[in-house]
Amino acid sequence: MLPIERRQQLLKWLNDEGSLAISEISSRLQVSEMTVYRDIKPLIQEEVIIKTSGGISLAPITKVSPNTCIYCLKEMNSRHPVQIITHDLKVEQLCCPHCGLLRYKDIKQHVSQIICRDFLQNSTISAKMAYYLMDADFNLNCCQPQVLTFESLKQAEQFQKGFGGVVLRFEEAIEEIQKKMNGFTGCSCEK
Repeated sequence: MLPIERRQQLLKWLNDEGSLAISEISSRLQVSEMTVYRDIKPLIQEEVIIKTSGGISLAPITKVSPNTCIYCLKEMNSRHPVQIITHDLKVEQLCCPHCGLLRYKDIKQHVSQIICRDFLQNSTISAKMAYYLMDADFNLNCCQPQVLTFESLKQAEQFQKGFGGVVLRFEEAIEEIQKKMNGFTGCSCEK
């Protein structure tokens, strides 16, 4: 059984039983306790599960309004939201490309799709195929550093001529926003 399959089985057991001891998991999966610890490490980092004195259990679910950004917890009133769809078909709503890129970086191994809106056309596009304009002199009163998305390189560059900034591709934009956040794990959104 692959690690991802073991994690899926583990989550199923936790949903059914609430909590499990590491030794019990080891026995059920027929793997060493060290393997169990390696398997659960990403789930703990993503706050899907928590360690308890007797083993592990599912992390308590924080109730977040459907109109709230899952990353910065701001009210979703932006006209350029991002959606992340995970392999298990959960949909996460994010207020802007800034939060979308940071959240994607945190959970990319679980992401099936990431979609956003073209800034000018307001059409849905694949975030991985989009062009990102950062540091433009154009304030949308959203998360900083601000990021705008475009389906067309030509339109991104035309917007850049008028408002400045730098045009980046998906992976470059993730790297750049991470640098700009100076290693902080949260965003600098005004809530």
